[in-house]
This record gives sequence, structure tokens and C-alpha cells, in this order.
Amino acid sequence: MKKLTYTVKITAPVRVVWETMLEDETYRDWTGAFHEGSYFEGGWEAGDPIRFLGPNDDGTMGGMIGVIERSEPQRFVSVRYLGQVEKGVDDLDSEQAKLIAGSHENYTFSEDDGVTTVLVELDSDEQFVEMFDEMWPLALARLKEIAEERAGA
Repeated sequence: MKKLTYTVKITAPVRVVWETMLEDETYRDWTGAFHEGSYFEGGWEAGDPIRFLGPNDDGTMGGMIGVIERSEPQRFVSVRYLGQVEKGVDDLDSEQAKLIAGSHENYTFSEDDGVTTVLVELDSDEQFVEMFDEMWPLALARLKEIAEERAGA
């Protein structure tokens, strides 16, 4: 696994950025950079199960299965992945699912003088690094745009 990091500075209070990143409607918007139609099922509190889903080209659902390992509102969220969803079916046992299992995706939020910094850290198999290096900056740019619009910046 390789540790990847991405960051963005957003001219908006941390509360606005937190809500924009994790509320259903705006989550669906900014994560469109990864896959149009992306959404989540579950919650963002410690111990909550969470599934990140989106439509596959063949019309089935795909995605990842996780659990919120730690959640400190407006400061930090850690997702620990357990496996994947393949063609609408939970998969915790295939080789692909095992590549994901145990990996983490962490979001750290900090505010200084009305500017919120979001730091994203994630574990990735080498085969996904190039994809994430393309998609995460686009997603964070969209998150910035939405949050700043909501904050009236």
C-alpha cells in the first residue's frame, strides 16, 4: 500500500466545509469527479457502517464497504475499508476485496482565519495511484467551489 495525500484550502468556515463534504446532496456533487452518480449509504459517526456506491457501465452497482473508525465533528473522520461491492453484491473475500481491506481514508479539517484546510490521506494499491492523482484534485476543486459558494465567499 502507498500513502497518498491531497489537500485544499477553502475560504469558508470549517462547519460549512464539513457539511459540504459529508451531506448527501453535496457529497453526490463533488464526488462526481470520481464517478458520476456516486453516493454513500450509512453514517459518519464512529462505528457507523458506510458504503460508497455508484453505477457501473453495465447498470449494476459497484463501490466500497467500510466502517467509520473515528469521527470528531469538524476535525477528523477515518474510514477503514472492509471490501467492495461488485455488481450489487458485497464482496469481502475476493483478491480485489483483499487489496482494499484494512486500508484507510482519512479527512482532517483545520480552520485558520476563515480558511479551512482539508487534508485527505488514503492507502492505495499501486495500481490505483495514477487514477487517484487525477481524480482527487478535481474532486477537491469541486468541493472548494461548492463550499465557498455556500459560505458566500
